[in-house]
Amino acid sequence: MLRIGALAIPDDELVERFVRAAGPGGQNVNKVATAVKLRFDVARSPSLPEPVRARLLARRDRRLTADGVFVVNAQRFRTQDRNREDARDRLAHFIEAGLRAPKPRIATRPTRAARERRLQAKRGRSTIKRDRTRRDWD
Repeated sequence: MLRIGALAIPDDELVERFVRAAGPGGQNVNKVATAVKLRFDVARSPSLPEPVRARLLARRDRRLTADGVFVVNAQRFRTQDRNREDARDRLAHFIEAGLRAPKPRIATRPTRAARERRLQAKRGRSTIKRDRTRRDWD
């Protein structure tokens, strides 16, 4: 069972496959399947509340497939257990990001002084560019 705050995801919703890791490592890499490919179906998970699911699916994360399945490849460590733990940690961080609703943006307007500074800067740039064309280069 994966616990994230008050949320609990049962192990039967997580699909783990152990594969051979890529990269250097010699015989260990060639013989032992230490890398973990963890899949979690965000779109169809009964453990996720609807608002959390909607926030997670709305995120533009490359680990999220078009079908709403979150896929993590963990191969940082030499042992299966540490890679498994790493994959679950990454999934937990992803879900934590969806637990908190984003703070709504409050529309603001620039102050009169800020507008004046902006216009003053535009006038200054305009003057510089205008003076370039008026120079007599003889």
